[in-house]
Amino acid sequence: MSGGTYFVYMLATRRDGPIYVGVTNNLVRRVQEHKSHAVRSFTQHYNVDRLVYWEVFDEPALAIDREKQLKKWRRAWKIALIQKDNPDWLDRFGELCGDRQNGNE
Repeated sequence: MSGGTYFVYMLATRRDGPIYVGVTNNLVRRVQEHKSHAVRSFTQHYNVDRLVYWEVFDEPALAIDREKQLKKWRRAWKIALIQKDNPDWLDRFGELCGDRQNGNE
């Protein structure tokens, strides 16, 4: 199966808080679901809704494999990956939606 765009993403509350790793084919919709707590989940329970990192894939199997890989990583490795592109742990959701200012509040 191929076609489309797939995302592996990480959500956090803050640098020393919980980190959630997920995969989706619609990152904007999925992050909106996390932010609105539309689905009872880990992210709702711990209020994890700040989009701090994402990767893009053309194949769903590659995205799923990467998600599984990241979930097995040590916390320090995830933190280093996030900080490489987002050292201030800003919410990059607005950037994803084309509104850099609102995403970084």
